[in-house]
Amino acid sequence: MSRKNKVPLADRVVRSAEASLAARHFASAIDILVGIGWLDPGAAERWRRGQVDCLEEAIPTDPARVSEAMRLFRSWATAQGLLANPTEYVARTPRRQPLRFSRSGDPALEESYRTHWVSPELSEKKRERLAEKVSRAPELVVVQPLNTDWTCHRCGGTGDLLMMETPGPACLRCAGLDGLEFLPAGEALLTRRAKARSTRYAVVVRFSKTRRRYERQGLLVEPQAAADAARPTPAAGGG
Repeated sequence: MSRKNKVPLADRVVRSAEASLAARHFASAIDILVGIGWLDPGAAERWRRGQVDCLEEAIPTDPARVSEAMRLFRSWATAQGLLANPTEYVARTPRRQPLRFSRSGDPALEESYRTHWVSPELSEKKRERLAEKVSRAPELVVVQPLNTDWTCHRCGGTGDLLMMETPGPACLRCAGLDGLEFLPAGEALLTRRAKARSTRYAVVVRFSKTRRRYERQGLLVEPQAAADAARPTPAAGGG
């Protein structure tokens, strides 16, 4: 494609923002960067797992161009009358550390990146529910590996489950998830009840060679939560 036929950046930003707004009633900086092709979704996921120091390191684009795209996004959102909603971003790790967007860590820049722009057509109650949903800490994910010949990069141990970290796989003890009980998928009600009662939990996944994707195998929960969830619910009324 010749330079004169390229879609202007402003148009690409607006298209991405409009698509996100139509699909989810809000638009974010990550939506724009992924939508215009500057941020690979896989790289964004590694950042969410705490494997990349800051989001800007995962964007192979001139920082000046990234700043221009973010400026265009904010200008569009303001012109559309969207409502600014600063949102918390925490890592998908047991420590739940805050995620950093910029190399500089400048507070104003960080807030700009993590601000979601929400449709004013939503009622106040729906906006509150949406804010709660997007600010919720992401679920921890542990892997049931196909290759059982692996070692923890921290202690040299192994196990049936692992959590991926930047240096390599970590055993559940080193990841701080040891002592949890595995509930296999298949009993949705039991799983929901145990999850609601457990202060710590993690989703267990396994890679499917046929479908070429990770598939949910069950949930790790605290043993007491599993026991409470399995206890029969007293019948209403009485004899």
